[in-house]
Amino acid sequence: MSERRGKTTAGPRHRRRRTALTVGIPLALTAAVTTTYGTGLGVFGEGAGQTASAATTATAATKATTAAAAPAWAADTADGFASVNSLGQNGTYGGRGGQTVTVKTLADLEKYATAEEPYVIVVAAAITMNPVGKEIKVKSDKTIVGQGTSGQIVGGGFFLGTGVHNVIIRNLTIRDSYQGVWNDKDHDFDAVQMDGAHHVWIDHNDLRHMADGLIDVRKDSTNVTVSWNRFSDNNKTFGIGWTENLVTDITIHHNWFRETEQRNPSTDNAAHAHLYNNYLQDDAGTTIKSSYGNYSRGSTKMVLENSYFQGMNNPVTKDATAAVVQRGNTFSGTSGRNESGGTAFDPKSFYGYTLDRTADVPALLTAGTGPRTTIGTATTPSTKAAAATLTVAKDGSGQFTTVQAAVDAVPANNPSRVVISVKPGTYRETVKVPANKPHVTVQGAGASRKDTVIVFNNAAGTAKPGGGTYGTSGSATVAVEADDFQARNLTINNDFDEARNQSLSGHQAVALRTAADQVLLDGIIVDGDQDTLLLDTAAKDRLGRVYVTNSYVSGNVDFVFGRATAVIDQSVITLKKRWDGTSAGYITAPSTTADRKGILINRSVVNGDVSAGSFFLGRNWHAGGDATLRPQTTVRNSTLSAAVKSTPWSDMGGFSWKNDRFAEYKNTGPGSGAASSDRPQLTDSQATGQEVADWLGTWNPTA
Repeated sequence: MSERRGKTTAGPRHRRRRTALTVGIPLALTAAVTTTYGTGLGVFGEGAGQTASAATTATAATKATTAAAAPAWAADTADGFASVNSLGQNGTYGGRGGQTVTVKTLADLEKYATAEEPYVIVVAAAITMNPVGKEIKVKSDKTIVGQGTSGQIVGGGFFLGTGVHNVIIRNLTIRDSYQGVWNDKDHDFDAVQMDGAHHVWIDHNDLRHMADGLIDVRKDSTNVTVSWNRFSDNNKTFGIGWTENLVTDITIHHNWFRETEQRNPSTDNAAHAHLYNNYLQDDAGTTIKSSYGNYSRGSTKMVLENSYFQGMNNPVTKDATAAVVQRGNTFSGTSGRNESGGTAFDPKSFYGYTLDRTADVPALLTAGTGPRTTIGTATTPSTKAAAATLTVAKDGSGQFTTVQAAVDAVPANNPSRVVISVKPGTYRETVKVPANKPHVTVQGAGASRKDTVIVFNNAAGTAKPGGGTYGTSGSATVAVEADDFQARNLTINNDFDEARNQSLSGHQAVALRTAADQVLLDGIIVDGDQDTLLLDTAAKDRLGRVYVTNSYVSGNVDFVFGRATAVIDQSVITLKKRWDGTSAGYITAPSTTADRKGILINRSVVNGDVSAGSFFLGRNWHAGGDATLRPQTTVRNSTLSAAVKSTPWSDMGGFSWKNDRFAEYKNTGPGSGAASSDRPQLTDSQATGQEVADWLGTWNPTA
C-alpha cells in the first residue's frame, strides 16, 4: 500500500502494609508468545470476576463429562527442573495417557484430582471452595487445566503432599481466599502448596488475592518449574524452602510479579534455583509497596538471568551464606539492596533453555502471562489422528532443503493435515501454498521461533525476471492461498532495504500474505516495514478468517492490512521507525466489505522504539476507490504505548474514517485515551458484539 497512491536494606523481612488494601485486581495488561517466549499466552480473561457456588453448579447439566476433549496444549510437557529425570520420574507430563474429564463442580474436581489413576482434568467453570480456604489434596499423575479463561478456583487451592509427583497445574485463575488481614498468620490459605512433592509444573496461571501464599514450595519439594504465571494483589507471594536440607531444584521463568509485597520469591536453602526472564513491577502511588524482590536465603545457590526489575525496593537480596550469580538483568527505578556474590551452578548442565532479551521482558510478560484463551478444543493425543510430516533441513538431513520443495510435495487436494517441519536455519526463498493444498502446517522445529527464519526481499517495485514488477501482493515472502493453513514457531520476514532502494517505485514489501479461510498463525514473528502482513480473502465475496495469537507483528506503514476477517489476539505489535529514522505510520489499513468483520486487535500490546504520538492505530482503505466498502478496526483490552496518537484514526484516499467502523474499548497504557468524537469507544453493550467469537463464527482454531 503506497502512501503516494492512497494505500498502498538490612535483610528485608515481612513488614506490615502501611495503607488499607484496595480489594480487587490490578489493571490487566493483555495480549501473546512459543518456546523461547513461552509455550503459550494469556491474561486475566473474560469472566475473571465470576463466582459459582458448589450448590448452584451441582446439577445434572454441570456434572463431569468423561471422555471429553482436552485443550490441545494440555498434552504439553514441562521444561526446566521439572523436566529432569530424577527420583524415578522422567520429566513432568501430568495425566497424559489417562482419561480426560471436564468438571464444573467442586465435588467432581475433588473426585478426579484425588483419584489414584491418571487424569487430565479440564476445569470449565468458576468453582468456589467450601469451606473457604479448602485445598484439594491432589494425587500423582494429574493435569489440571483450565478451559480457556473459564477455569477458576475461588477461595482456595491445591495441596500436593509428600511423594506426590508428576502434576501439572495450568491455565487457571486461583483467587480470593483473602480474609481481610494483610499479614495474615491465622489462615494458611494458599493457591498452590506442596510439602515434599516432586516433578510439578505450574504454568500460565493467574494467582492473586489469597490469605497466605500464592505458591509455597516447602519441605524438600523438588524438580519444580513455575512459568508464565501472573502474580498480583498479595502479600506473601511465593515462598520456597522451610527446611534445613539442600534438596530443592526449581526453575522460575517468565513470571510477572505486580502489586506483590514480599517473597517474590523468597528462596530458602534451595540446592539449585534458576530464575530467568521474570518481570517484577512495583508501580508508584499504589497501596501495595514492595518490601523486596528476589531473596536468596540460607545456603541457596541462585542463578538470576535476564530479568527486569521496575520500581522494586531491594530488588535482589541475599544472606551472607547464600549465593546469587546475576547475569543480564535490568533495574529501572529500583532502590535499596541489589546484591550478588558467591558461586552457583550452570543451569545448562541440567537442561537446555533460551533467554529472551531483557529489554523485551516487560512486553513479553504483560502479553504472555496468565491463562491462555484457547479457541475450541482438540482431541487428546491418544485419539488424535497422526498428521503426515515432511522434514526440511538446509544441511540435507531432512527430506527437502527448501520449504517450497516440501509444499510442492504435498498432494493436490490432500484430505488431511500435512505438517512441514522446518529445522533451524535461515531459508532465503519465497514460498507459496496454492489453493489446492489445504490443511498444511509449516512449523519451525527449533526451541525458539527465532531459530527458523523464512526471508526474502522482494518489494512491489522489484522487477520480475519475466518483465514487469511484483506489485504489493506479489512481493510476499510467504503467500498462503489454501484454506485451513497453520504457521507455528517460526519467523517470516521481508528484509527489503528501503534506504538502498530509494529510486525504486513501490516500497511495499509483504512478509506474509494470506488469501484463504481458517488461517491460524500461532507463535510466530512477522517482520517487515511497509505492508508487513497482508490479510486478504480469495475474492471480494469470499470469507477469509485469520486468527493470529501468541505472536509478534512489526512494521511502520499500514503493516496489518487487507479485507480479511482477522483477529490479532494476545500478541505484540511492534512499531518501527522509517528508513530515514523518522517516526510516523499506521498500524492497520482494513479494506473490509460492508457485510464482514474487519480487523480486531484484542488483549495485545502495542509498543516500539519510536517517538511519542507518532503512529495512528489505523486508516480506512477503500481499495480501488470502492465507496461500498466499510473498513473496520477495533482495538480492545490492549496496552497502548505513548507512540499512539491521541487522535488515533486517519482518513485515506479521500474517504473519512468517521463514515467507517473504527473504535476502541477499555485499552490501557499511556497511548490510551478517553472517548471523544475523534476517539470512539464502544459501550459495554456494544463490546459484547465485538469479541473474538463474533469474528470467528463457527470456526474453532485448534492445533
